[in-house]
This record gives sequence, C-alpha cells and structure tokens, in this order.
Amino acid sequence: MSIDTLVTTRLDPYLRSVVPPTDAPLVVEPLAGGQSNPTFRLRYGDSSYVLRKQPPGELLPSAHAVDREYRVLTALASTGVPVPRTYGYCDDRSIVGTPFFVMDFAQGRQFFDPALPELEPAARAALWDDINATLAKLHRVDYAAIGLADYGRPGNYFERQVARWTKQYRAAETGRIDAMDRLIEWLPQHVLQSQDSAIVHGDFRLDNLIVHPTEPRVVAILDWELSTLGHPLADLAYHAMAWRLTWEQFRGMAQRDLRALGIPAEADYVAAYCERTGRSAIDPGDWEFCVAFSMFRLAAILQGIAKRAELGNSADANAAAVGAQARTIAEVAWRQVERAQG
Repeated sequence: MSIDTLVTTRLDPYLRSVVPPTDAPLVVEPLAGGQSNPTFRLRYGDSSYVLRKQPPGELLPSAHAVDREYRVLTALASTGVPVPRTYGYCDDRSIVGTPFFVMDFAQGRQFFDPALPELEPAARAALWDDINATLAKLHRVDYAAIGLADYGRPGNYFERQVARWTKQYRAAETGRIDAMDRLIEWLPQHVLQSQDSAIVHGDFRLDNLIVHPTEPRVVAILDWELSTLGHPLADLAYHAMAWRLTWEQFRGMAQRDLRALGIPAEADYVAAYCERTGRSAIDPGDWEFCVAFSMFRLAAILQGIAKRAELGNSADANAAAVGAQARTIAEVAWRQVERAQG
C-alpha cells in the first residue's frame, strides 16, 4: 500500500482517536527492515508513532499476527522489560487494507553487525551485557500475572515447534534443500525434554533492539510477531546464533576475534544468562540441539520470505535474496549436528 493511500483513507481520523491530541498534519513514511509486516513511521509535528500492519495478499498459515504483537507489548508495559507504549489495535480493513496496531516510535540507535564496529571495546562489552540482562528479564516475567497465561501452550515446546516449522517450511518450499530434510528427520529424535516455560520473543536479534542514543543499554525490543509461551533456551539459542554464523551467512560474528573486540565468548555469555535466571549449567548436548533447532527455524523463516517473494507480496524488495539464505543456514546447522555427534 502506498503512503498516499494510507494518508487519504480513514487512518488520520483513527489515529486522532487514540494518540494524544494534536493540530499537526499527519505525515506517513515507510520504515525499512520489516521483512514480514509492513511498518510505517507516523509523524504529528514533533510526535512520532509506528504503525505495524499485515501485508496484503495471500498469507501463510498463522503468520503476520499483528494482534499478538499488540497484545504482548501491551501486557509487558508494566514489567520493566523495555517495549514501546501501545495505543490501539484495529482490525477494520477499510482503514489501511489489513489489521494494524499503533505504538510509540522508539528513539535510539539500531545496530546490525553484532561485532559492533561503531563502538569501542568497553561499550561493546557493556551493551552485550545489557542485552543479556534484558533477555533474562523477559524470561523471568510471571506471564500469568500480566494476563498472558493463554498466550501459548506451556510444555512440549520444542516438539510442537519442530512440527510447526516443518509444516511452515513445507508450505513455503520452492525447491529441495537436503540439509533441511536431514534436520526434519533428526530434530524430533533429539528433542530437549525440559518443560520450562516463559515468554519467548521468537526473534531476539541485535537488529530487533533499539539502543539508547548515547548509552550502551536497550530501550526497546521490537518485532514480537513470533512471540509465544515457550522454552527460554529456544530464545537464548536463537539469539546466540550470532556466535555461530558469519556476517555473510546471516549477520553473525563467527571467526571474529571476540576478545579483542571486547565481546564475551559464547560460553561466557550463556553462563551469564544462566546466572541471571538462576539456571544451572546447560548440558552440552541439549545446547547443541537448541542451536540446531534455532538454525532450522531461521531457515524455515527465510524460506517463507522466499515464498512471499515468489507470490509477489513481500514487504522487502530484497526478499528473494534473503530467502535464498535458507539453504546456507540449513547446511551450517547440519554440519554442526554432524560435528556434535562426532
């Protein structure tokens, strides 16, 4: 949907019914980066908000759940977990063509390279430590106390997720990837038996965090479309893929001199998280399963982007290239499984 269409439909009247009063005219600008749900910056003078909407056209099952994003962001507002304030969810398709919600625009910095070349070593160390603390804080939230007891199904998380993402991958398959077929066979046979449950973000990566303009701390976690109740180690392992993948493979920092950069080693980072959450040391075999599952899931997500590009309803012009990375990620995952098995 074009910017002009957004402005000239009923969006402006709707916004004025939910955000603080203003006499300024509405200005709408697309925000780059959202592969899944089109995202726009809304300006009323000096005040800025964000609109997240479903994409138009045919959608894959259970994808683009902007209603769930709105619900979890609203529930987390009182917990100390850094999230933008929400203003309203609207399922009236006559306004912008699909359901959408409105939230605050988080002012700050967004980083994409986990090696953080923009920062000095001390600031890198401090920021990664705060990111670690932020994820631990999320996983310590009492989800029932904030009205999210029914936000997902506690227990058997990995078993259900392997089945779900296998189904999603098959629905989006555009060509055979041997490594994905092997993972689909291997993962159900090595499922983590722990039944821990927490709010999981589902896509906890550096580029989904807004960092304070001058300080090394997280001020907002964005992109909650994949959030649910699940095993916290799934979130941690997905996040920790930055240590396993190179920048070329998928925005990682593998093969970098982390000590010189001031960035903790993967084992130290995981240990800090365990200390903050009161978790005992993670069994190495369990951890390798979690990482392999995370890469499988990422590959399935990327395959979905490729499928949307094929269908012609992607929110990103580079979707086809991003989707092509599914094969690369799956192959890295399977090589790691083979190494872990000796």
